Amino acid sequence: MNTIHPTTIPALNKELGEQVSGYINTLTKPPGSLGRLEELAIQLAEMKNNPFPKVSPAGVLVFAADHGIAAEGVSAFPQEVTEQMVMNFLNGGAAINVFSRQIGAALKVVDIGVAGEIDHEALIVDKVRNGTRNFCEEDAMTYDEAVEAIAVGRRQAEKLIEEGIESIILGEMGIANTTSSSALLGVLTGKPVKDLVGYGTGITNERLQHKIEVINQSIENRKANAADPIDVLRKLGGLEIAGMTGAMLCAAEHRVPIILDGFISTVAALIAVHMAPVCADYMIVGHQSVEPGHLTAVEALEKKPLVNLGLRLGEGSGAAVAFSIIESACRMLNEMATFESAGISK
Repeated sequence: MNTIHPTTIPALNKELGEQVSGYINTLTKPPGSLGRLEELAIQLAEMKNNPFPKVSPAGVLVFAADHGIAAEGVSAFPQEVTEQMVMNFLNGGAAINVFSRQIGAALKVVDIGVAGEIDHEALIVDKVRNGTRNFCEEDAMTYDEAVEAIAVGRRQAEKLIEEGIESIILGEMGIANTTSSSALLGVLTGKPVKDLVGYGTGITNERLQHKIEVINQSIENRKANAADPIDVLRKLGGLEIAGMTGAMLCAAEHRVPIILDGFISTVAALIAVHMAPVCADYMIVGHQSVEPGHLTAVEALEKKPLVNLGLRLGEGSGAAVAFSIIESACRMLNEMATFESAGISK
């Protein structure tokens, strides 16, 4: 049986944070006038254990996998779109490609569980199985498969970190993954499913009601133990969600800031935090998705999104757009003059 990798995430350096806070007050601006950028700068210094932290270059990991629950007709798109979109990522045409290029991020695409076989030299194939099982009828994964998917995420994040990334953005692709995420969130938070489920890829009102019914029935059928994140993940989760979870745990162990995207990546973050609560200290929520469950997941993490642009795409796209704000916080610390160095009277 596979076992969970032991987690050794360092605590934030709060003493350094206090020193950085004092330094920020010496910069050529009124105290507090850069608002949340000042808060971000302090948080990043505490994460990085460095008074002058960097978040560039960023690394973007997109995990792709299919979901057996798609057979229940919960998505507006057929399952083969997962494979087609992975090809779009590999050919550089998706939103996450555009935004990754904009911020100078290294983008890697990982097939962790696509139903089909994709032949492309740029694709990282680290596949656990060809999609999850239909969790309305049976567990999505075995325990060993869930643990292996987490290990894949760790492995791929470790490689990016070894290549020199300073922050990480986790993205995903998988038709029906909002269904899986809603089920996971419902069990982990105890919130009514009807308050968590959104239109995902753009389903009709009629299909939305069907989606809610399928999720409720699945939660009843699977009887996942809310106190055991691996049990919840293996019964109702997705391989790409497990991959993101593992990548987040690895990033936190290396003091690499984790920039969360929308609904699905934030649910993965919640699983990571259930496994290792201190992991939350290394997370920044890039944006607030219009998916109803996202705010519930964000609140469960006790976080506050940086922006609200009405996004609901996934892929890591919203986090990549928000990255520039986080970069600004670092540049403020690294490049602004102090009153003394600029010869300005306080």
